[in-house]
This record gives sequence, C-alpha cells and structure tokens, in this order.
Amino acid sequence: MPDTATPLTEAAIAQQLAALAEVRKAIARVIVGQDAVVEQLLVGLLAGGHCLLEGVPGLGKTLLVRSLSQALKLDFRRIQFTPDLMPSDILGTEILEEDHGTGRRSFKFQKGPVFTNLLLADELNRTPPKTQAALLEAMQEHTVSSAGTTWALPEPFFVLATQNPLEQAGTYPLPEAQLDRFLLHIRVDYPTEAEERAIISQTTGAAGQAITAAMSGDEVLALQKLTRDVPLSDDLLGWITRLVRATRPQDTSVPQVREWLRWGAGPRAGQSLALAAKARALLHGRYAVTRDDVRALAGPVLRHRLLLSFAAEAEARTADEAVAAVLEAVRL
Repeated sequence: MPDTATPLTEAAIAQQLAALAEVRKAIARVIVGQDAVVEQLLVGLLAGGHCLLEGVPGLGKTLLVRSLSQALKLDFRRIQFTPDLMPSDILGTEILEEDHGTGRRSFKFQKGPVFTNLLLADELNRTPPKTQAALLEAMQEHTVSSAGTTWALPEPFFVLATQNPLEQAGTYPLPEAQLDRFLLHIRVDYPTEAEERAIISQTTGAAGQAITAAMSGDEVLALQKLTRDVPLSDDLLGWITRLVRATRPQDTSVPQVREWLRWGAGPRAGQSLALAAKARALLHGRYAVTRDDVRALAGPVLRHRLLLSFAAEAEARTADEAVAAVLEAVRL
C-alpha cells in the first residue's frame, strides 16, 4: 500500500482523482446511463461502506457490480441467496483433513466466498434471518469467526447487496440492525427512452468493449484514507447532526416526522452522512464538503434507517418524503 503517512501533494491527489475518473469511464463503456447509481456506488467505495441496491430485475445491477470490480482490479464473488442457503455456505466451514504421510487427522478452515474484495449478495432478502445475520460481523468488523479463531477479510472489503421490491412472498425483510450497516440504500430506476434504446442496440449487436482495470486495491485504500481527511466545517457538522435528530419522532419539531415515522435514524446515520458527503466532494474534485453534498446523499443515507408508521403506510407515504420534509424544515 502507498505510504499514507507522507503528506500528499496536490499533484498526487490530482493523479488519484484522475484514476477515479478513468474508473467511471470504464464502467460507462458497459453501463448505459445510471449516472447517479454509479456515483453513489463510488461514494460508498471511497467512504469504505457497503451499499444496498434495490430495483426490479433486468436493470443491470449484477452487470454494474461486475463492471465495477473489473474497473478496480478487485477480486469479485457473487452469492445468489436462496431460502436453503446456510451460514457456512457464505463464511466457510471446518473440514477434516488427513495427512497421508503420517495418518494424522486435523480440522482445517475452508474459507467461503465472503473472503473477497467485492462481494455481490444477490437478493439478500430471499434468505432466512439466520443466514442474513452471518454477514453482520463481516460487514462491521471485516472479520469472520469460526471455531474460536478470527480470520481477517482481505482489504478493501465491500459488500453490494441487492433486493427485489417485487414478489414479496417468500422473502425475509432485513432486520433494522443489518440495514443500519449499509452506508447507502441506492434506488435503481428504469432507464429513459434514449438510454433504453442504447441498451438494446449495445447488447444485441457485436461484443462490446472489454473493461480495463484503472485502479488497484492499494490505490482504493489510499483514496479511502484521503476521503477521511476532507474537511467538514462545524456548520455542516451541526446541520448533519440536526438533520439526523430531526428524524426521531420523540425529539423532532417536524410535524410530518411525528405523523409518518415510528422510529428515526441513529448516530450511525450521522457518521454515514458525514463520510459519504466527504466522498462525494472528493469524487467531484473538491477538497471540502458543501451543502450540496449533504443534500444529495441525505436520501440514500437515511431512507433505509427510518421506520414508517401505520398511518404513513395507509397513506402510501415513503421514507423519501419524510427525508424531504426534514430537509425543508431543518435549514443550514
């Protein structure tokens, strides 16, 4: 890994940001449109957080994640979550090995697919809570514990989970504790007409361009450290704190929150919003956070951390509407 103890010059920072721009260009060779989704994925990468993607089938979520891993030269693995998947299928298991020379037998830990840099947890809400919980330690601590031994996961470690908003029969909603581990909840919407036409043309013709790696894992780690060094003013820090606290029905002065929410965001939401705003500022070539960074990421950071009330569900209200009401009421 590059020596991050040495102060970076402006030229070195510009070189790293240029490599990040090449990553976006490499993904754009395969993915048509979805600029906001790609930006939020890169924000999650720079902030060192995990992302939850939600969208109907056929929108290219798996292709997007695979393209990101190729552009970043990271080890990539995909797990298709099903109702019969067990925790050992993800984390690994102890197997009995015999030394053919001595005849001695011993247990050896066979690592599971979670030991990778970029893990695609496809349709995470289709597996039971026992298997969903197997990812909690990996996501939070970047370790896996088995038979009294703790194994460190490779760095960088980045979980991208998808869930299908349709066909809710036979699915298991993610518990709040696990949802809180995701830095961003990214909505993947339908493409525009022009984008959809380009997608059809591009995928039904000759083979497209191959993605070339534009950044290594060590460079990603260096950028993650640089992200944490981006300045955040006291005014913006205070605003982020007040935004998060305003989502809690027992503390808020926002009438929509008291009516629509049963539970608000915790302190981890404030940490996530501050870190994601720093990452977005760096992604846009700025060395300080602005209010636009906070406003742009308030929805992806907060929407999965808010629990709607029965009244809100009856009125078909959404968490995004509650976030918009908070942003309107709580000004910088």
